[in-house]
Amino acid sequence: MFRRAAGLLEFVPRDGEIVEVLGRLDVYAPRGDLQLIVESLSRAGPGALFEKFLQLKARLEAQGLFDPARKRPIPVLPRGIGLVTSPGAAALHDVVTALRRRAPHVPVVLAPAAVQGPQAPAELIRALSALYRLAEAGKVDVILLVRGGGSIEDLWGFNSEQLARTIVLSPVPLICGVGHETDFTIADFCADVRAPTPTAAAELAAEPRDNWLARLQRARDFLGNAMRSRLDSAGQRLDVAGARLGRPLARMSAQQLRLGRTAHRLRYAVMGRLERERSRLQRTQPQLKHAVQSRVQRASQLFDHARLRLQVLDPRLVLERGYALLTNEAGQPVSSVAQTHPGQALRATLADGEVALTVTPPGSLSS
Repeated sequence: MFRRAAGLLEFVPRDGEIVEVLGRLDVYAPRGDLQLIVESLSRAGPGALFEKFLQLKARLEAQGLFDPARKRPIPVLPRGIGLVTSPGAAALHDVVTALRRRAPHVPVVLAPAAVQGPQAPAELIRALSALYRLAEAGKVDVILLVRGGGSIEDLWGFNSEQLARTIVLSPVPLICGVGHETDFTIADFCADVRAPTPTAAAELAAEPRDNWLARLQRARDFLGNAMRSRLDSAGQRLDVAGARLGRPLARMSAQQLRLGRTAHRLRYAVMGRLERERSRLQRTQPQLKHAVQSRVQRASQLFDHARLRLQVLDPRLVLERGYALLTNEAGQPVSSVAQTHPGQALRATLADGEVALTVTPPGSLSS
């Protein structure tokens, strides 16, 4: 491919990529070599590396390493930020600049590691493990794993299965900012949050200090206004109480006047009630008198009727007609011959007195 055609390419071809070419066959006469003269070249597919990436992604996803349920939110006020990247990478400058601008009060702990090449996965794992120990000690609340953009070969160290399993073991939330917006690695899927760039990862880890200062100022203004309002209200109540204490005689006179009005209303109400009760009694007195007289008259008639009945039943009236009441020695009445025997002493009660009698057998009087 000659310089003229190569200058028209929109990408740099790399090992492992599948491409489509348009050209012509020719023979180089001095050596007799058969040549393919390429006029244009374009990508035909992701290549072998991308195929390995898809296979690893599918296997780890099936094992639950990408499960959204295990993703954790980023702390709002981190006590410390852990950073894993290469000391010579442009990503380090971008992240430090963003953090110094947004949250200069938050300490940043750098764990250096290679971010490209065959040694990158092992160094990244070692750096993360060191930050994990600091996180367990309470010195780091969030970890940034970052590097700049590049080809799939440049970013291949972040597609390591061992690195993926180390990321999911992080004791604190981990933000992965590898490559540019269109670049995706296995580390992005395992992290709690994926940032499109290293700078974006720094912005997600720390909210600007100016925002917090503005919130504090608003809270200060609110508390100040509330305190002044509370003091003004208390001062007004104090003034009212002082005015009342300063004029006790006027307050006492007002209370006496109110009590006098209340007593007058009560006295008027009681007198009215008594007057109404007296009028009602005067209206009902003739009715009560007539009812009492009628009741007494009916009772007198009943008494006379009962007395007549008792007089009719008086046994003395029977005795006055010639009858006598016989009783034995025990005072029990004798009403049958069977209750007597010869020689028995009886007593006969007549209308004007009593007679002692002795029972004799029948026929003894005639002899």
